[in-house]
Amino acid sequence: MLSTRLALRSNIPLADFTTWRVGGPAQWLLEPASVDETLEALQWAQQEHLPCRVIGAGSNLLIHDDGLPGLTLSLRKLQGATLNADNGVVEALAGEPIPTLARRAARAGLNGLAWSVGIPGTVGGAAVMNAGAQGGCTADWLESVRVAPLVGGVSFELSRDELDFDYRHSRLQDEELVVLSARFRLEPGHDPEEITRITSGNLSHRTSTQPYTQPSCGSVFRNPEPLKAGRLIEGLGLKGNRVGGAEVSTLHANFIVNTGAATAADIDSLIQRVQQQVEAAHSLRLHPEVKRLGFTEAA
Repeated sequence: MLSTRLALRSNIPLADFTTWRVGGPAQWLLEPASVDETLEALQWAQQEHLPCRVIGAGSNLLIHDDGLPGLTLSLRKLQGATLNADNGVVEALAGEPIPTLARRAARAGLNGLAWSVGIPGTVGGAAVMNAGAQGGCTADWLESVRVAPLVGGVSFELSRDELDFDYRHSRLQDEELVVLSARFRLEPGHDPEEITRITSGNLSHRTSTQPYTQPSCGSVFRNPEPLKAGRLIEGLGLKGNRVGGAEVSTLHANFIVNTGAATAADIDSLIQRVQQQVEAAHSLRLHPEVKRLGFTEAA
């Protein structure tokens, strides 16, 4: 039995929980607001023999139009953070929005997260994906994460060295672990006004070069270093290319936007079209950053 503090809902459209604004219904949905509630939800899914999927801000996520069976656990209410301006230690719950944390760090004179202010994700998602932008990434500043097994059980801590960070990758993508919180160690003692200026400048740059006014997931493809995915796509004249309501952004080619009536199938088809055309032209397959849920075939 779930405690009364957790409201179990059924047949909830997941389009409301993703930044692409697509996705079918969750069979069951829970939105825990604390670590204890999250652990309780995971344990309940295990007891009820339900498959369980965890989502954060819903960015970097494509959910099938048919929705998801079992329990979907949304951690967007699992928010909160403490910042120590003296030693630079920042403790944040998994659902804390990264842009919010970046702004708070700047106001506290803590250097290290200014690059992240334009990322539409959460602390947990940033740790899982090793999110990065403008020369910075999560691995540079993350000290540890607290995780729990997806199948329920006791939480434990993993240090940065145990997370096997690589470009847009961590061990957390390969194992069934749920991030509950993270600890960062930033640089204290900086001028808050200067860090705030840098942070605001980073946000202005991103909003002027990326389609912030339209639903998207952020960058769709990983950059095949040293090349840039967006430049490869743009070079093939694919800006503005459409499938249904999904469109390769005319502002930044590594973004696919929902022009208003896109389905997950539209977006998935457009991702595959871009992959096929880039591979045909450059003998190079682009790998999505996007996590696909409810799909049976690989991207």
